[in-house]
Amino acid sequence: MAACRRACPAGSDIPQALFLIEKGKFIEAAGIFRKTNFLPEICGRVCPQERLCEGACVLKKIGDPVLIGVLESFACEYERREKGVEIQPGDLTGRKVAIVGAGPSGLACADVLIRMGHWVTIYDTRSYPGGALTYGFPNFKLPHALISDIWNGLKQAGVTFVGNTLVGKKKKTVNDLFEEGYEAVFLGVGSGIDAPLEISGEDLPSVYKATEFLIRANADKTHLPPRMRVNPEVGKRVVVIGGGDPATDCARTALRLGAKEVTCLYRYTEHEIPGRARDRILAIEEGVKFEYLCQPVRLIPGPDGDLAWIDCVKIMVGEPDEEGQRYPEIIEGSNFIIDADTAIVAMGYYPDPIVTATTPGLKTQKWGMIVADRETGATSRFGVFTGGDVVTGPDMVVTAVVAGRKAGYTIDAYLG
Repeated sequence: MAACRRACPAGSDIPQALFLIEKGKFIEAAGIFRKTNFLPEICGRVCPQERLCEGACVLKKIGDPVLIGVLESFACEYERREKGVEIQPGDLTGRKVAIVGAGPSGLACADVLIRMGHWVTIYDTRSYPGGALTYGFPNFKLPHALISDIWNGLKQAGVTFVGNTLVGKKKKTVNDLFEEGYEAVFLGVGSGIDAPLEISGEDLPSVYKATEFLIRANADKTHLPPRMRVNPEVGKRVVVIGGGDPATDCARTALRLGAKEVTCLYRYTEHEIPGRARDRILAIEEGVKFEYLCQPVRLIPGPDGDLAWIDCVKIMVGEPDEEGQRYPEIIEGSNFIIDADTAIVAMGYYPDPIVTATTPGLKTQKWGMIVADRETGATSRFGVFTGGDVVTGPDMVVTAVVAGRKAGYTIDAYLG
């Protein structure tokens, strides 16, 4: 197997697809990508290819790798534009499956199950499907019209969407879904709760959580409640705390909202920063500054009670522990102050505990993530399956898609 294919979480036959693209057979190439990936046009845009397929490309030995992600998204969007992408539902089985969460894993699971002929209903807290794809990614990075087209394909195939429904509340729990006649439930709820900084000043008016900031700034206003339809206000000097993809997205969004200076603070080195290098390069080209090996310890208000300064310390990364993990250590006496009108906290995410807390028999681990078989999606609760960020913690779109597909096939076998 080619190195690039081994490095792809979806196992896409990249060499065959590239061969077809070179021959001008773009639609056929798109079909190769779609065999193993429900969202190839999206993964081509947002995957950190430098750590996956492009990082393993043999051409790196003599120069630059093939831009696999660009070619993947091009071929698949070409197919969608010129031919359309139809989802063919299977012969009806009469078996009902509920999917909780309309993000990448839930949509991928629905795609598998509807093709098998099962009745599929997706429940989500938001008013429109897509999860982080719709509400988290900026439009300049991932066109929302593309997500709408993908959802319309599922809808036309027979998938039902029930929005504005928080499964886990008294009105609708996983137990209720089984009582309503669903024979299996897939939990694709992701990791949508922002991790706190846990420092003083975090509750100041101009300090935003990354999720709210990105939703208010980028999501279609018609998909939001009235209180979220106003763009967040940013000052001239914006500081983003964190270094992953959400932090970079926040930084680039802040520039588009009028910020003059945007700085990302990250407590590890540039080599250890997670996320997509290509987006980080774009952010730097647009004017974003990245400061490494530092972290805030206090957010300081000015005379008007709003954020004015951030007290930071310098960091050194300690030696690896027994598991190879290195942790940041504060350098005593290294405090320094930076000016800031606005701060955005993008320190990571963990799952909303409401679903797991109201589902008896469901085992969880650290940070509330669900314990599940990574190959099948099976949980400790009979008939309940899961996959994606709610199992792994914040990860890539492609890993969520793969998990949703695996669970979909497992559920089909479970239903017999």
